[in-house]
Amino acid sequence: MTTHYSLISEAQCETGESPVWVSQESALYWLDIPVGKIYRWHAPSDQLSQWQMPEMVGSMAMCTNGEWIVAMETGIYRVQLQANGFATHEKLDHVEHPTQPMRFNDGRCDRQGRFLSGTMFNDTKAGKNVGSFYKFGNDNQLTRLMGDLIVPNGLAFSPDGCTMYLADTHASRQSVWAFDYDVATGTPSNQRVFVDMQQHEGRPDGAAVDSDGCYWVCATDAGLVSRFTPQGKLDRSIAIPTAKPAMCAFGGDDFDTLFVTSLRRPNISAEEDPYAGRVFALQPGVKGLPEPKFQNTPTA
Repeated sequence: MTTHYSLISEAQCETGESPVWVSQESALYWLDIPVGKIYRWHAPSDQLSQWQMPEMVGSMAMCTNGEWIVAMETGIYRVQLQANGFATHEKLDHVEHPTQPMRFNDGRCDRQGRFLSGTMFNDTKAGKNVGSFYKFGNDNQLTRLMGDLIVPNGLAFSPDGCTMYLADTHASRQSVWAFDYDVATGTPSNQRVFVDMQQHEGRPDGAAVDSDGCYWVCATDAGLVSRFTPQGKLDRSIAIPTAKPAMCAFGGDDFDTLFVTSLRRPNISAEEDPYAGRVFALQPGVKGLPEPKFQNTPTA
């Protein structure tokens, strides 16, 4: 299935990741992992802003107080973004990687406002299963939930928050798993295969869940964003004009726009893949849900 798309700003990333729509600003934020940048596109003015971080950036979530939680190479940071391109950052907790070089990758908040993210070895071709999956709560403490991950991706939650989805992009895995998720403690259990992407086009990268509870996943290498029902059945696929979509998120005034980041392939020229690294806006015909914010202030 093809659909109309538009390009968001002139930014062209090495590895675009972690798009987050902020309704009160009518703005989309996203990351460029290897260069350590945070981008903001203001929809009404079409203005692009950017901030440089001290390390590679993997994922982020907005906080209830307007700050950002950002997972970088060495830990979880609190970041304040200012209008002049200046940013302050403070490390909240350090991660003990089993080897180097490693970094955080895909992540987001659960429905209760806890931040979750996975780590990976930087060279994905090495296939090292040294990655772990972590939870970070408002106690500013990292808790390791599981290991044996190569390229953790595709983190998303069902609308009621009781099902967690997590993928491994590596060619030896290419799986999306579902877990029962304890909303009281933020603990996943009962891991099972939700989608075996070896039976479909592309490898699973970043993902989002729509208001119907369907799972949208970027099928990297195939240039597709695919929608799976809560039963794990392929419902549709939308083509985008680049081979490697990276992550998707719903946004826009009515949350009926699907924003898709992408990455550039080494040794592939701009003539061969001119839209690689761009951010796309699609109209998928369904609506999404607002992204939960990190609960860094006590809830009432």
